[in-house]
Amino acid sequence: MACTPEFIYFVCDRLSPLGEVSSRKMMGDYVIYVNGKCVITACDNCAYIKKLPCVETMMVGAECGCPYPGAKEAYILDFSDERKVIKIVETLWEQLPYPKPRKK
Repeated sequence: MACTPEFIYFVCDRLSPLGEVSSRKMMGDYVIYVNGKCVITACDNCAYIKKLPCVETMMVGAECGCPYPGAKEAYILDFSDERKVIKIVETLWEQLPYPKPRKK
């Protein structure tokens, strides 16, 4: 089951205090960018973030899963605490690289 447009809007809206937030449809689901960096993979109305050491302590007890078959296990972001989500995404954003430019 793919993500609903309402879910993507919800996630983008919650992350809007961080700056420019956009989404892009990829292989039936979405990736969500914050200030040019891909921070969330959204599949089946769940927001997945990479399992990196910088967010490990903030994600203790968080549900984990794979966004699609063959993907690495990731944390599932719980949006019930908006301030915590903002802090997690800020921390993650600092560690993630910008996407490589596409070749023409």
